[in-house]
Amino acid sequence: MAEGDRHSREPHNYQSYLQLDKVLGSQAMQSELAGHPVHDEHLFIITHQAYELWFKQMLFDIDSVRGLFMHPSKRLDESKTLQIINRLNRVTLILKLLTDQFQILETMTPLDFLEFRKYLDTASGFQSLQFRILENKLGLKEENRIKYNQQHYKKAFSDPASMAALDASISEPSLFKVVEAWLERTPGIESSDFNFWEQYQISAHRWIEDCYLKPAQASRDAAQREARMSEYQKQIDTFRSIFETEQHNVLVERGDRRFSHRASQGALMISLYRDEPRFHQPFHILTVLTDIDALMTKWRSNHVSMVQRMIGAKVGTGGSSGYQYLRSTISDRYKVFLDLFNLSAFLIPRDYIPPLTSSMKRTLSVLSVETNGLDGEKVDDNQGATGSACSANRDLQGASGNAPEDNVLAAACKEVADMSFSFH
Repeated sequence: MAEGDRHSREPHNYQSYLQLDKVLGSQAMQSELAGHPVHDEHLFIITHQAYELWFKQMLFDIDSVRGLFMHPSKRLDESKTLQIINRLNRVTLILKLLTDQFQILETMTPLDFLEFRKYLDTASGFQSLQFRILENKLGLKEENRIKYNQQHYKKAFSDPASMAALDASISEPSLFKVVEAWLERTPGIESSDFNFWEQYQISAHRWIEDCYLKPAQASRDAAQREARMSEYQKQIDTFRSIFETEQHNVLVERGDRRFSHRASQGALMISLYRDEPRFHQPFHILTVLTDIDALMTKWRSNHVSMVQRMIGAKVGTGGSSGYQYLRSTISDRYKVFLDLFNLSAFLIPRDYIPPLTSSMKRTLSVLSVETNGLDGEKVDDNQGATGSACSANRDLQGASGNAPEDNVLAAACKEVADMSFSFH
């Protein structure tokens, strides 16, 4: 902090920095205002305010992750992937905390809740603006939402500021969209040197034949042979749905899949070659995204259980169908990264994974990072010692005039520079 900044404002203490007067003074118990204070209303308010504060933090982190994916150069600086992982991991930890937080609320009995429920009027958790924005920014599709009392969820909000915030969360690229675009640029999906998709299909067919067709053909028992042939055909049909672009697109149109065909190829390649250095962090990103989806589902499930325990099948405080409505949200319709969950259906054993060419092996052993040059221009370099050494070597050669062929390091640098793929 600059010296002038220290003297341009009043110094903070703990109370003023956290604005605790505002935070701790915002628990207005309606039962108390009505002259009939109910002890557990205070817990009810505190718990829901805590939820909203954590929603705000998750939105803050997800916005930052979306921003890192949406770099102006349309490239993902690979030096930022650890930052992405850390912030997504934080979101998962917050969701775990929020899921466990229901246990505290459940220390209040249904009879205790009934004592102050009338003071809630039409207030309902369905009216949580931040939670709706969170769903949108993660990438929940509008058409996948269950209607609220047969009405669009936006009907719960009427003020211009809330409507504008909702519209912005819908129109901006969601986390799903930026991840999809990132996966579509996975190096090695299609190349003259290593065509992953072609090699993968060959290997998958070989595995299906070895594990399903050949045992079926060798079976002497007619019933067993028929059962095995049926299983073989199921595997063929399953893999055909990912092999053929047209069939994949039909499933996308039907809502059974979400990623584009090319993004699905990228996710599959990362999953199969996760042990390659360049795919370590991308695979971790995909794993954390499924964790977020799973925890969102768990949060909904715990919420449903709590609501059923508190009010049973009664109509909710906001006039919603309460338990029945909430239960309907616990489905694959509400999973944003459903394709990542189902990716395991298309994995093949390690022995069948197509071996990488030497060129592709080198490409997946070096990270590409976008950095700022001294003059402020964007330059591509390779992360770590190799990139630094290559840069220094270029300077030395410019001064000495040595030919690259006479320099072992120069030859290595040329090999790095010749790598045409960049995971961006």
